[in-house]
Amino acid sequence: MNQRLKYIAHLDLDCFFVSVERIKDPSLRNKAVIVGGSPDGRGVVSSASYEARAFGVRAAMPTGQAMRLCPNAIVVHGSHGLYGEYSTRLYERMMEWAPIVERASIDEMYMDFTGCESLYGNDLPGMMKKIQTMVWDEFSLPCTIALASNKVVAKIAAGTVKPAGVIYVPHGTEPVFLAPLPVDVLSGIGKKTAPIVMKYGYKKVADIQRADPAALGSLFGANTAWIMDAANGRGSDVLVTDWERKSVSREETFSTDVRDPAELEKTLFELVEDVCSTLRRKGWMAKTLTLKLRYSDFTTFTRAATVDPTHDDQAAFKTLVELLRKNIDGRRTVRLLGAKTSNFINAEQGELDLFPKDERRENVLKAVDALRRKFGSDVIHTGSV
Repeated sequence: MNQRLKYIAHLDLDCFFVSVERIKDPSLRNKAVIVGGSPDGRGVVSSASYEARAFGVRAAMPTGQAMRLCPNAIVVHGSHGLYGEYSTRLYERMMEWAPIVERASIDEMYMDFTGCESLYGNDLPGMMKKIQTMVWDEFSLPCTIALASNKVVAKIAAGTVKPAGVIYVPHGTEPVFLAPLPVDVLSGIGKKTAPIVMKYGYKKVADIQRADPAALGSLFGANTAWIMDAANGRGSDVLVTDWERKSVSREETFSTDVRDPAELEKTLFELVEDVCSTLRRKGWMAKTLTLKLRYSDFTTFTRAATVDPTHDDQAAFKTLVELLRKNIDGRRTVRLLGAKTSNFINAEQGELDLFPKDERRENVLKAVDALRRKFGSDVIHTGSV
């Protein structure tokens, strides 16, 4: 009996953070936009529009450097809670189109359309274009979609047609498709390792395909088999759907070091608000809260506390601010502050007698979340006490 062909799609949201900011503020469209920290201090770029990338701006670059490359860029601090909401809504929508969907990151997902050929008129490649149009029409988000036999090829293929592209790599053509691509399209060969690999004569994927495995072994060691499989278009076609997030956290690196307790506590509450908003959206409560501090000399410490399960801003802040006040060294300035939640339970479990809910407070939090979704995360705050 013939083995059923696998059809794995990779959907990548183009400049996702920038795209969401443009939904909030249409005046940002067609302009160089940077989502990231302040250019006056240690802020870094989280995302950059293609207009900014044309000047050499890249993610993880210091914002100050990015502004020197692209002086006319508009810097937006970011709306991290809102990004998660868009990602979740799209994920839920895609589960209506594909039997199996895997969230690879906040702006990427894989979809398994195996066995859906007749359902979509025996034209799965054409269906990818329809899905792309749906994502734009319903979410105002540009995306790139690639269809292939496995996750490795689908992800690489998507990278060749960004932004706003659609591509299909037919079964059996994977090695031919990959051969002319630069060697750094293979996962594991990044910007730092690519020059070393190229120095040995492996500049294109084709060079890996025809290489002596023994020669590759001296270069890649235990990763040789994986690199060779990827170069020849072989990869996993199994989607992971039972992945469980272990923690939700937010950090703030200050533009200048901070010693003022009031400023530190204000920043901590903003971080807690963002984290707890994410927990409520996912229907989670956390039983472990962790404070992170990094001083100007890069000395870093964390302190954790076990609490009754919560996703309430005030309750979480009360615990974390106590940890801050008890453990901070007031003689030193703080470079980074972070809040993390972990050890989750489903919020429904909070209805047990062991963890009783304040229904009035829950209704307040639901109203706050609704206002933030509609008007932005800064429209309302619950108060830190």
